[in-house]
Amino acid sequence: MIDILFLGVGLFALAVGIWRAVRARRTGAGAGLAVSLIALGAAFCFLSNRAQVAESELYPSLGRLLSNLATMVAAYGIGLTVAEISGTRDRGRRTRLVALAAALVLLVVTFFSTPDLPRGIGVFDELYGTHPTLVVYVFAYTVYLGFAVVDIGIVSAVTIRASGGALRAGLSLLLLASAFAVAYLGGKVVATIKALQSDHPAKALCAGPFSTLPCALDVGFPAVSVLLIVVGLTIPSIPGLVAGRRDARTLRLLRPVRAHLTRRFPEIVRIDPGGPSRRERLLTAMSETNDGLILAGVTPELAPPAAARLVRALPDEPGEIEPPVAGTEPFAADVARLRAIAQAYRKLDAGPAR
Repeated sequence: MIDILFLGVGLFALAVGIWRAVRARRTGAGAGLAVSLIALGAAFCFLSNRAQVAESELYPSLGRLLSNLATMVAAYGIGLTVAEISGTRDRGRRTRLVALAAALVLLVVTFFSTPDLPRGIGVFDELYGTHPTLVVYVFAYTVYLGFAVVDIGIVSAVTIRASGGALRAGLSLLLLASAFAVAYLGGKVVATIKALQSDHPAKALCAGPFSTLPCALDVGFPAVSVLLIVVGLTIPSIPGLVAGRRDARTLRLLRPVRAHLTRRFPEIVRIDPGGPSRRERLLTAMSETNDGLILAGVTPELAPPAAARLVRALPDEPGEIEPPVAGTEPFAADVARLRAIAQAYRKLDAGPAR
């Protein structure tokens, strides 16, 4: 059950992270979020019991170290992403980076300085009393994650007031995820202190992620927190995806009428075909189509079906037409008008040959 939960959440985070990475490469934005989600997914995959057994064949308890390092990198990336959303990315950026670097180095040094690490599942409860380096390891990991989680929670709470819609919903989930993460870290501190105080600490094994309160704090809450983080960081992008799909449909709808107008009036073709984003390409296509409509004598007050018939009647060969004067229109109204003309043009083009 624990393997299914960890691998399920991990693979989901990896899938979303890879999708965000592809999108970031195309748009030039959101690379930090992609790295965060990929790191979170890797952390949970490394931490599954079967993966830890396989990784332990390379070095004892290696899966525990890899998952902890990935978790800290993910926390750093999430903090940067939330700060970017709130407009405070540069505030405390150096502090975040220095804290991450110090924690990563400390974890690696203390881990490889610890002898007799267990093979298989990396559970250290029985070793805290006899291996001080592991106490430092857990302390560094817990303190850094606590610093990162509190930072994410504070920035989310402050930004919620000035946000709305999908952004507010996403930030609310991030705030809830921070609460689950704080509970997990609190449980880890309590468990470590109890293990240090006990003469014969027992290895903490869980039958399920929520079988007991300690298991819920140590296993269930981290999984819930990561799931909330993935969903919370994905929700704000939904309006952009919807707008992107509408832009793509508009581009496809404009293609026939724009192609006809650019053949008739080659001078309207832009030297720059548009930027990397779909919205920039749509703006270029709209500008070319508008210029072509002006040269064809289509005025703003002309009904879309009449405008489509006028464009459809134009010969493909270039020619000279005196352009009338036309005013500018707001973007949304311009899109609606061009879509209506393009739809009417498609209907004419699909009719019987003249």
